[in-house]
Amino acid sequence: MYESWLRPLLFTIDPEQVHNLTIKLGKIICQSQFGLRRLSAWFAYDHPYLQQEVMGMKFQNPLGLAAGFDKNAELLPLWQAIGFGFAEVGTITPQPQTGNPRPRLFRLVEDEAILNRMGFNNRGAAAIRESIIKPHFPVGINLGKQKETPIDLAVQDYLVSFNLLQEKGDYFVINVSSPNTPNLRDLQAIKYLDEIISALTSVNVQRKPLLVKIAPDLSDPDILEIVDLCLARGVAGIIATNTTIAKQNLKSSRFVAEPGGISGAPLQARSTAVISLIYRHSQGRLPIIGVGGIFSAADAWQKLTAGASLLQVYTGLVYRGPGLIREILQGITERMQQQNITDLKAIIGSTIDRVTET
Repeated sequence: MYESWLRPLLFTIDPEQVHNLTIKLGKIICQSQFGLRRLSAWFAYDHPYLQQEVMGMKFQNPLGLAAGFDKNAELLPLWQAIGFGFAEVGTITPQPQTGNPRPRLFRLVEDEAILNRMGFNNRGAAAIRESIIKPHFPVGINLGKQKETPIDLAVQDYLVSFNLLQEKGDYFVINVSSPNTPNLRDLQAIKYLDEIISALTSVNVQRKPLLVKIAPDLSDPDILEIVDLCLARGVAGIIATNTTIAKQNLKSSRFVAEPGGISGAPLQARSTAVISLIYRHSQGRLPIIGVGGIFSAADAWQKLTAGASLLQVYTGLVYRGPGLIREILQGITERMQQQNITDLKAIIGSTIDRVTET
């Protein structure tokens, strides 16, 4: 129903307007227990095979909502109702930001992709702390720096937001990989990233898991440097990957010159390759949240077997609708049953030979 008639209608409207309408409608639904129960009956899928513990947290299933959709943590009950096993909100900055000028969100329909240059638009950490309603599933909080903050002072932005929100999240993400904030990706350099990790660790009195979200456009050696740093500093996991700035293979040629990051199908192969690289190099010791181009159960299975313990979707949800959640979870379960596997952990990294690089 979504793909046959609702999506064609929505795709005639500006994508940011559709997003804002979704948020408004979602907020209304979140006020109705009846509405949430109906959505759960339509879309949620539970099976004991999908349950696991990762980074000290219990997940009913491995599929979560990626950061960027629910920037202000307004729809958490909705995400749980439609069947996600967790959700990540943000990116959140210390002070409110309006983000980059519009238009800043584009559909690349031929590529099954989205191009965005939103620029961390959000209400700010203090306001979000006061309004967040935490449901009974893991919630991640994605942290970034203010647009105007120079990179040598960026650590303070992460500290301010983390201190304000530490009680509200189950895990926290150091986002140093969005292409839409000036110089943010420079923070992936070991010098800066180590400073941020060390600073957050020093004030992490509740020992909340800290993760690092990386760009797919890094070279493999640079990725492995970050993996080694994360292992050395006790980082809980890595999110692989953020959006890509690579546009050379786009079918939607008119967007090649547009600044911003690409998510969706064009990111699929690279994000899976990065997951495999991290899993192999870390010998499976560093949990990975795999994100990028998941549009089906087969896509999800590929990322799990490449080494991802958890998964996130965003663009796939836009193109396939909320029915994608049940489709993916049911598809994973059926594949496990076909292979007589009852523990999800048994398939994680199952196609990867754990041989340390020489």
